Amino acid sequence: MRKLKKLPIGQSSFERIIKDNRVYVDKTERIYELINSTEFNFLSRPRRFGKSLLISTLENIFLGNKELFKGLWIYKSDWKWEKYPVIVIDFNKISVDTPENLVLTLIEKLEEEGKRFNILLERKLLKSVFAELICKVYEKTGKDVVILIDEYDKPIINHLGEGEDRLEIAKKNREILREFFSTLKAKDVISKLRFLLLTGVSKFSQAGVFSALNNLADLTMNTKYSDLLGITDKELEIYFKEYIEECAKEYGVSFDRMKEMIRDYYNGYRFSKKDIKVYNPYSLINFFNERDFKNYWFTSGTPTFLVNLIKEKDYYIPEAENLKVEEYLFSTYEIENLDIRALLFQTGYLTIKDYDFEFNEYTLSYPNKEVKYSFLNNLFERYAGKENGKYLEIRRALAKGDIERLIEIIKSIFASIPYIQGAKLNEANFHTLFYLMIGAGGYPAEMELLTCEGRIDLKVETKDKIYIMEFKCNQSAEKAIEQIKEKKYYEPFISSGKEIILLGINFSTETRNISDYNIETIKN
Repeated sequence: MRKLKKLPIGQSSFERIIKDNRVYVDKTERIYELINSTEFNFLSRPRRFGKSLLISTLENIFLGNKELFKGLWIYKSDWKWEKYPVIVIDFNKISVDTPENLVLTLIEKLEEEGKRFNILLERKLLKSVFAELICKVYEKTGKDVVILIDEYDKPIINHLGEGEDRLEIAKKNREILREFFSTLKAKDVISKLRFLLLTGVSKFSQAGVFSALNNLADLTMNTKYSDLLGITDKELEIYFKEYIEECAKEYGVSFDRMKEMIRDYYNGYRFSKKDIKVYNPYSLINFFNERDFKNYWFTSGTPTFLVNLIKEKDYYIPEAENLKVEEYLFSTYEIENLDIRALLFQTGYLTIKDYDFEFNEYTLSYPNKEVKYSFLNNLFERYAGKENGKYLEIRRALAKGDIERLIEIIKSIFASIPYIQGAKLNEANFHTLFYLMIGAGGYPAEMELLTCEGRIDLKVETKDKIYIMEFKCNQSAEKAIEQIKEKKYYEPFISSGKEIILLGINFSTETRNISDYNIETIKN
């Protein structure tokens, strides 16, 4: 096997990646545009999307470490390579478990930064210490100061979805952050800054942190920077061509087929109105390292708070397949009134699939197979009350067209759900659980699919079959089949060449399970 350039596994230090001669996807042209056009910025991206590497790259640019960038776009640009004083605050290294520890460790961090510049800080209050550090660094160096802040929102999001006590901690931490960041708006401070960037997963606006920082340019959905983080298709082929070739050999497929497989599993993130899609770099790099299609990003951090909120607010998960939202949704992140749709987007479980310029309307959906199937799998097990790995059996039954076995499996799952959860089962919850069972199995499942005659409750497509399902509650399976035929839900798929199976299912709220089902097949 050829010796390939090393992958940056677990590395977010630009300097380390370059010195170790690891793969670095050159984003310096886009970074050059940023540092020459705006001074005070905010960027939100999901976790493990390269935010820390961006911070490290900016740090080295502003420190004037030109030789590290040899061979990269910015090296031959007209960038002056002046050395600026740089202060980096990484909230991954700050204690956020209590408001007291947040203040204490932030002050300790600021004092450490002061020592780097041989500056003794004399103030005691957090906001005053921050302002004193910036002003004294400016006076000592005679240069404008660069401030780089990574994962600013960790003191808040670490406590969401964990009960009322933790929510109170999140609120108190938010107030501390608002006071802390308000320093960066003071006239005697702002005049001494060359560049400021905050990164995080979310943007808590209005009554939140950003009420004190309304002078920031929000890059999150700016079309100019939609590929600032993440890896484009073009970059995939430029920087990972040899890896794709090696994987294609191992899988016994062509280069183009290998790219298609990787794209389906890890691409699909879109962050602006402009149709530019990117790969999650964490998953992509780990795939090339292990040569195995796994859910790397999802398993790197369980979305406990998100799953808890989904269950707590009884969110109707099937709508996430094709969610229509207006632009205001992307600026409504508030602790007191968390919108599940906004959270799903900002945390990376949903992304932009389409944008309608006429109505200023976005369509959100899952970015790729990794996110969709691992997320639905996780939700399914949480909703079922225990780990319930029968979704693979469901997949086999669907592939074979064994409806009797499919119904048998699903009935056993409903029967195993604890009473306290089962007691909550109603028509909407039945639909959600059915959707999760099918979706977690890995086949494309579309809920409430719009046709000319109405909405199909659930459409599932396998290699050679299309299932059209209609659900009823406390009625009859026969009535469900009649509706499918009356509305001709199957007609749009007749030309597919696949076997079309109509499945009517009735759910009983009394037994909290399927009471009867009916099947008809349409031959092409």
